[in-house]
Amino acid sequence: MASRPSDGPRDTPLSRLAELHGVATSYSPSPDRTVAAADGAVVAALAALGVDASTPDAVGVALAARESETRERLLSPTVVCWGGSTPAELAALPDGTRLRITTEQGETRASAEQLPPGVHALHATAPDGRTADVHLVAAPARLPAPPGRTYGLLVQLYSLLSHRSWGMGDLGDLAELTAWAGRALGAGFVQVNPLHAAVLGAPTDPSPYRPSSRRFPDPVHLRVEDIPEFAYVDDPGRVRALLERAARLRESVLDKGALIDRDAVWELKREALELVRAVPLGPGRRAAYADFLAQEGEALEDHVTWCALAEVYGSEWQRWPAGLRDPRSPETARARGELMDRVDFHSRLAWLTDAQLATAQRSARDAGMAVGLVHDLAVGVHPGGADAWAQQEYFAAGMSVGAPPDAFNARGQDWGLPPWRPDRLAASGYAPYRHLLRALFRYAGALRIDHVMGLFRLWWVPQGQPPTEGTYVRYDAEAMLAILTLEASRAGALVIGEDLGTVEPGVRETLQERGVLGTSVLWFERDWDGDGLPLPPERWRADCLATATTHDLPPTASRFSGDHVELRDRLGLLTGSLEEERAAAAAETGEWLAVFARLGLLHGAGRGGGGGSAVLEEAEIQAVHRFLLRTPARMIGVWLPDAVGDRRPQNLPGTWDQYPNWRLPIADADGRPVTLEELAASPRLHALIEVLRARVRARAGDGGGGGGGGGGGRAAR
Repeated sequence: MASRPSDGPRDTPLSRLAELHGVATSYSPSPDRTVAAADGAVVAALAALGVDASTPDAVGVALAARESETRERLLSPTVVCWGGSTPAELAALPDGTRLRITTEQGETRASAEQLPPGVHALHATAPDGRTADVHLVAAPARLPAPPGRTYGLLVQLYSLLSHRSWGMGDLGDLAELTAWAGRALGAGFVQVNPLHAAVLGAPTDPSPYRPSSRRFPDPVHLRVEDIPEFAYVDDPGRVRALLERAARLRESVLDKGALIDRDAVWELKREALELVRAVPLGPGRRAAYADFLAQEGEALEDHVTWCALAEVYGSEWQRWPAGLRDPRSPETARARGELMDRVDFHSRLAWLTDAQLATAQRSARDAGMAVGLVHDLAVGVHPGGADAWAQQEYFAAGMSVGAPPDAFNARGQDWGLPPWRPDRLAASGYAPYRHLLRALFRYAGALRIDHVMGLFRLWWVPQGQPPTEGTYVRYDAEAMLAILTLEASRAGALVIGEDLGTVEPGVRETLQERGVLGTSVLWFERDWDGDGLPLPPERWRADCLATATTHDLPPTASRFSGDHVELRDRLGLLTGSLEEERAAAAAETGEWLAVFARLGLLHGAGRGGGGGSAVLEEAEIQAVHRFLLRTPARMIGVWLPDAVGDRRPQNLPGTWDQYPNWRLPIADADGRPVTLEELAASPRLHALIEVLRARVRARAGDGGGGGGGGGGGRAAR
């Protein structure tokens, strides 16, 4: 049964059962409209949570059991304590209830007041004999605040080639970029795409948002020459041949117009890394490697076991021999022993990649960056990958994450990512989520969370059904936010939530209360509750990262030239006629250009604007960033391709093989690839950065720009 308009909430046994398990039976795509979820989607979501609702009798049995459990339950599986105060759930316990709290530090307490931060074990005994053993999350009330106002660069790492990289940007390039941007540009951060481990096998899905594992980084990003053992490989002829092949790969992208070929890069690096691995580690390096193995424990063992098995049986674990589909089976343990050489190889790669990521963050901080690297956390993982295999009990079988139909996509979206089960997360004290965050924060000054609304609820789509046949499933947002706040605070890191698109009422306010910065993109900031015109800078929120564009949107030069409309027309993606779309795009940019002109931000350009000469286009892009500086946004991000006039989006949603998503190097306005070395010498880039530097310097004396947006008065010079 398809989703349908609804006159209001239904009160049926199925709807009551669904509500008790956090499964929605309706949703509101707009404030004035409610849509009923398909009963089939509700039943499927409940089944994925271990609840049989397939017949009216089954619903009745499950409802009675859940209501009885709710009445008898003393405490939730995970309880949150904010800022040292006593949680309301503990305050509501019956008089005379005894508490015994064992903290992470090994102390025993009888009260939840002023607990040290951590995830503690709580045992409660009520006077009527009921008991509960739960996880008590003690988190700071808020995340760390940004260190004043700062600006930085946004870049897809694979697209940033230097004269030393092997056909795609790598962690050596990232360390160079952070050192240069911090010292020469005064940048406070560099934000990169997710660097999670990809699913093995060719062709690899090039999207960094469908990884095999979110916890471990991808060794394809390694700078092989920076590995200490590389200098001691005892096969100079083979090393020379590898470096020559690497040069050809690099030149094919930079000089011959080839796309970035991740599979070719990985095949080459894998050969080199096999040679590196044959070099014995020195005593100090071996001790560091042993420490890494001990620190990562079972999670690493699972990840590298999947990698070794995937080399033999393919990357879809669901098609492996039955015994190997269970990471805890005797067959898997036996196979791990038989493949120990490959297990060790992949363990070594995880260690080396982790070390180079730490070096890149250290390079950023040594260069004076206030934040450093901003890493990106994808919303989920590939269903056939390592995390989905190793953590099967935490994923909802038969379901996929997506988005419901909305004004921008009438058919909805299915992202092909299995969702976490909220019940299993809560029962474990959010162990997989905690460990994931802790691993990422190890080398991050900030973490961007893709689709941060997923901390509150996710749209679950039954496999085999269209996205319209899904429903929302709710997570314990308080617990998810508490874990996030706890781990970020321990690392002294910021958190940026990607909260673009349709956002449930109250979500942005809750995130702001806990110190999670939002994401504001120029083209979306309009007075949607009023006249729909561009939002004046003083009305923008302060607690955000403000940018002109993202990896999923057209570059700014493409916006002003209208190239993005022509591109979508060539690919058959327009919903209206070409003339209508051109007119709509021109009207949109015209409104913004009128605002820039009125504020005196279009330096060196006439008041007309609208694409044209390179000088005019450069002035328009600078005006965009002058406008962003007029807002109170605490962080200003520059899309690095914008700094050289690149017109090609890195990803074009709605396409697969029609467009080279995730495979384009940074290029100039003519489409010529631009290396890191050329970026560092680009007059156009330095002119744009000077816009930012001048404004931030001018505001350094008034608290770093954290106050009201329009109060700055003068435009940046």
